[in-house]
Amino acid sequence: MAGVDAAQASAAVGTADPYSRALGTGRGPLFLRCEDGRVLPLEIERWCAGPDAADTAVLLRCRGTVLDVGCGPGRIVAALAGSGHRALGVDVHPDAVRRTRAAGGRALCRSVFDRLPGEGGWGTALLLDGNIGIGGAPERLLARLAEVVDPRGLLLVEVASEDVDERMAVHVCDGRGRCSAPFLWARAGVSALTAAAANTRWEVTETWNSGSRAFAALRRAG
Repeated sequence: MAGVDAAQASAAVGTADPYSRALGTGRGPLFLRCEDGRVLPLEIERWCAGPDAADTAVLLRCRGTVLDVGCGPGRIVAALAGSGHRALGVDVHPDAVRRTRAAGGRALCRSVFDRLPGEGGWGTALLLDGNIGIGGAPERLLARLAEVVDPRGLLLVEVASEDVDERMAVHVCDGRGRCSAPFLWARAGVSALTAAAANTRWEVTETWNSGSRAFAALRRAG
């Protein structure tokens, strides 16, 4: 198990050579290799394309200013900017930030656990494409976003489509045997997210599915 904190774990993804290569080409294969030998595909082609129908359902729910945590190559931030939203992506990977900016979005190369612009005032925060896993501790991540989002704001999370609650060490690997250093990651389905939210001043107010993808909306409890 990698002994790294959440910010370092995010940085491990960001500096992984396989991820850099995939960002540059927009193609995989790319996957997470788990400590138990499982491999979990990463949908780099989808991330580097424009928003799909599932993304559009998320975009339509965004209110006010939008913070995309782990924005990757920036399809969501660029789409929000194109529709007139004030949106910002944050990602620890410089190439992801550059690609987001090239697509017309605003982005910072920064961990969500670092100081962010507009803390406490964001209308909506996004955790898409598995980013509830950042740092391997959903409770810590949700607690951090409770500091970042306006008390009346909204958190939109993509969850695992199956009922899973995992904390693990993983590597980012490609199809040529190249792998990143290990880092901490998590996977959470709706039940796990609901339990984590109950401990971090959030409550799940809506869930929905779009194709094979699953999502939840959260607001501040009380």
